[in-house]
Amino acid sequence: MSDLRLVIFDVDGTLSDSLGEIRAAMAEAFDEIELTLPSRDEIKRIIGLSLDQAMVLLAPEVPASTHARLVAAYKAAYQRNRLAAGPEHSPLFPGMKALVRRLAGEDETLLAVATGKSRRGLEALLDVHGLRGYFQSIQVADDHPSKPHPSMILTALAETGVAPARAVMIGDTRYDIDMAQAAGVASIAVGWGYHPLTEMTHSSATAETAEELAAAIDRLTGETR
Repeated sequence: MSDLRLVIFDVDGTLSDSLGEIRAAMAEAFDEIELTLPSRDEIKRIIGLSLDQAMVLLAPEVPASTHARLVAAYKAAYQRNRLAAGPEHSPLFPGMKALVRRLAGEDETLLAVATGKSRRGLEALLDVHGLRGYFQSIQVADDHPSKPHPSMILTALAETGVAPARAVMIGDTRYDIDMAQAAGVASIAVGWGYHPLTEMTHSSATAETAEELAAAIDRLTGETR
């Protein structure tokens, strides 16, 4: 399997623009617990982390029991809003659906997801956008420590049998890039997500469009077109 390559995608801020939905669910959760809603920038900072870790950062003054209540309230609100929005929920960024489908059609390319979303939330998003079945490895917050721990990437490598030198992690936050470094794989920071590129200068490459991303994937995994 040494000729195979593995392309690993983050989801929120990389494949899909979920900021509006995340903020709306946070607003409902914090209102239910009667806490002050963090700012838009504060919420952007925690996207990519697992919810339990995110709530600790967003509400450091409350006890662990309240963090657990916030997580439960957020999940319930997010699911309600997702069902109400239908296909309009968490739209994909320009060019990303076509890129995923193109990569999935290549014999030498395997695809994976490494996300702070729950399995239920990820599967719903993939179904809405017609991307179910394109990914050979699915790594979600339910099964791993929060990013930037390398567990998600290491598991994806083990499941697919691809060597680290033939893998690349694509993300929009420093958590994604730190995770890739910890796992010993290359990384691409995208410029359309939730952390500025200036915070991800330790990535192997950057991309501002889906076309630039495709070229960077080929370059870092040793493919020529």
